[in-house]
Amino acid sequence: MNNIIQNFDKEIVFFDLSGKKNLKGTMIDMSNDMIVLFNGTDFIYIPIDHIQNFGIDNDNKDEIKEPSESPSIISNKNKTDLTLAKVLSQAQGIYVEIYVTGNQPLHGYITNIMSDYFVFYSPIYKTMYIAFKHLKWLIPYTHNQSPYGLSDKELQIQSIIEPLSSTLEAQVEKMKNELVVFNLGEKDNHIGKINNVNGQIVEIQTARTNFSYHNLLHIKTVHQV
Repeated sequence: MNNIIQNFDKEIVFFDLSGKKNLKGTMIDMSNDMIVLFNGTDFIYIPIDHIQNFGIDNDNKDEIKEPSESPSIISNKNKTDLTLAKVLSQAQGIYVEIYVTGNQPLHGYITNIMSDYFVFYSPIYKTMYIAFKHLKWLIPYTHNQSPYGLSDKELQIQSIIEPLSSTLEAQVEKMKNELVVFNLGEKDNHIGKINNVNGQIVEIQTARTNFSYHNLLHIKTVHQV
């Protein structure tokens, strides 16, 4: 796919992504893993795995223009550093918008990067654990912006005292007997107390003491209540 997309360099392109999301903009950069799109306002970093279909927008009714400055995260000459993990690493500690699931993107900043998930601090949801493979896009904030107009002091979080597990499965297992929300609470059975983790299956007890079983492969976000 990336060989074909490469032919669209500097073109206005539309992308249909997983989760029924659509993006449009000028192709700025790409690698085997990622695409960088400029939508007229922001640079958007999109993992190629989530692109379902794409094409050139010949009309450009939105009158998207090329950016006047370079993106904050760019590939090197060999394009070996524009991987998802390295983009997340370069974005660590700066304010970003990310989209994972649900109706709205998340705003905040990345605090830790582990082997298959990263830790994200949201002023709304607080500390969240997000699986790499479910991240649909990442947008670094422009200069002098902060989420919800909050100050840096208001957005500071306390350091995580307990060590983080290297994998999301192990991290979820450590949350046994805790109240959690999966996937931003998209469904009623995504909220409850973790009773057990057996391999890829997580058992939670919902508010009315029903038991629900979830495949870790489909758990996109986790945060504690």
